[in-house]
Amino acid sequence: MLKIGLIGCGRISKNHFEAITAQPDAQCIACCDIIAERARETAEKYNIPFWATDYEEMLNIADIDLISICTPSGLHPEHGILAANYGKHVLTEKPMAVRLRDADELIEACDKGGVKLFVVLQNRLNPSIQLVRRAFDEGRFGKIYMITSNVFWTRPQEYYDMASWRGTWEYDGGAFMNQASHYVDMVQWFGGPIEEVKSITATLARNIEAEDTGSAIIRFKNGAIGSINVTMLTYPKNLEGSITILGEKGTVRIGGIAMNKIEHWEFTDKQEYDAQIENANTNPSSVYGFGHTGYYRNVVDSLQSKAKPTSDGLEGRKSLYLLEEIYKEKQTSNVLRLTFHQNKRKESNV
Repeated sequence: MLKIGLIGCGRISKNHFEAITAQPDAQCIACCDIIAERARETAEKYNIPFWATDYEEMLNIADIDLISICTPSGLHPEHGILAANYGKHVLTEKPMAVRLRDADELIEACDKGGVKLFVVLQNRLNPSIQLVRRAFDEGRFGKIYMITSNVFWTRPQEYYDMASWRGTWEYDGGAFMNQASHYVDMVQWFGGPIEEVKSITATLARNIEAEDTGSAIIRFKNGAIGSINVTMLTYPKNLEGSITILGEKGTVRIGGIAMNKIEHWEFTDKQEYDAQIENANTNPSSVYGFGHTGYYRNVVDSLQSKAKPTSDGLEGRKSLYLLEEIYKEKQTSNVLRLTFHQNKRKESNV
């Protein structure tokens, strides 16, 4: 029985507790949150025998094998490093950090501590995505020409006002880093290593530090072009979470609100599993989908040496690298625009 401790009993933790409960050989034996009432209520709801507001108090429980981290993104490395120092395996929600250097420190700490690091990228396990990945790995697309992802969701101001860390550069990032991180991961998972990135981002309507809207264009080292379009301003509700892959021998579009529905599937060759595409469609009640249960199954199997992890620290780092490049390009563009306007003002004063 894998014994798990979870830190951060907020919005996403529900998916983790339900996924853990679904595993016959895993159990959450402790939870932690800085809000005592929330930790206590969570423990009561999920029959967890121990709760705390002091993270190290939970880490001192010798029976805990794995720490699941559901705290704000900017705190993932700090909490993961501390768990690794206590000899616990680490599972962290996406993204694994908001800065690449912090992610590298987490990876190094886990390596040094001899523990495994898992990064939750559960959308890779969507039945629709798994079917596309099978076709991709079999080479059915041929040369990839273009990969496009759209994340047209809505997050009202009330969502950001619920917690002071949301929408901040220090702990969250914006629409790309938070809501679209799974889609950034998906684009790089199919596109491969990055050659260059161009991006435009803006904060058009929400009162936050980071962006609520943006577009990025990517050139992959294999020559393919990628694009990611993101906004949290869709009226009046979440509209689309999609990825489209265009290749010389195949075209596929996975749509729905969370890459959960195969909307187009066409290849030059025919395979027996092409008839299964309707069975791969799901209807999730939220944009989180159903992937957490399968993800925890893989984690348990990995720790029992029965399987390889679907997304470890190095896999999680790849999408964070692309995210940092998107923001780096934005920062460079801002500097260039600022310099241009400053020069124009100087010229007008001559």
